[in-house]
Amino acid sequence: MEPKTSPISSSQPKHQNPNPKNKDFLIHLEAYLSKRDGVDKLLKITRYATKIILSSSVIPDSVPLSHRLKSFESNVGVSRKAFRLGKFVQDVNALRLASVSSKEELILTFLAYGGEGLYYFVEQFVWLGKAGLIDKKNLSNLQKISAWCEFIGYIGSVSLKVRELRNIKEDEECLLSTIEVSIIRGIGYAEEEERLRKLRFKKLMKRLSVIQDFADGLMCLADIRDGKGLLSAPLLLSSAGLLSALISTHKNWISC
Repeated sequence: MEPKTSPISSSQPKHQNPNPKNKDFLIHLEAYLSKRDGVDKLLKITRYATKIILSSSVIPDSVPLSHRLKSFESNVGVSRKAFRLGKFVQDVNALRLASVSSKEELILTFLAYGGEGLYYFVEQFVWLGKAGLIDKKNLSNLQKISAWCEFIGYIGSVSLKVRELRNIKEDEECLLSTIEVSIIRGIGYAEEEERLRKLRFKKLMKRLSVIQDFADGLMCLADIRDGKGLLSAPLLLSSAGLLSALISTHKNWISC
């Protein structure tokens, strides 16, 4: 699941350009890599690009490189879990500080943040099992619980984002009407035009977030079904994972 915006402001990097558009590339890269999500998504890109190579049979299984890539992909997956240690606290704080306007929104918020929070909490024990610190006999059950929590989180997350998109569309229509009236009256509308530009960019990013959640949800559903079913083809799931990683990387990059 895509990382949600935490209501707790994070510390700023020591090198910060007041104008993001003119930010030096290396300073921007430093800010990006200083965030756990930044490094995690780079690892995610690496992992699913490797899985695409393996699932597409570009490299035959008999070639030694294929075995090294499988080992690499597996180890990167375990490494990513280490970046989730304590991440459930983000969702706990999001639930504590959430501002809701209706009972329906309260339920969806609880599903989104509660499901994701439980997923990150259980993932800590999955990582400990894969790292060899705790007994692996319950690892399969833990992974199943983790997948279900994540899937519930996606249901809430997508539902909330669809509601937000509706609100954005209403605001967009209102701004367009205001601009049309300004044009008819022959008065300036530069401020409204700038607000409309920002609103459309927000709508685009929100749509990308929904696509990302669907891609991650597809992989999560495959985990729940143990890789069975029409939508569980390795190449399809690997492509969905790479798409999700690219969208998330883009969002994290522009937010730095």
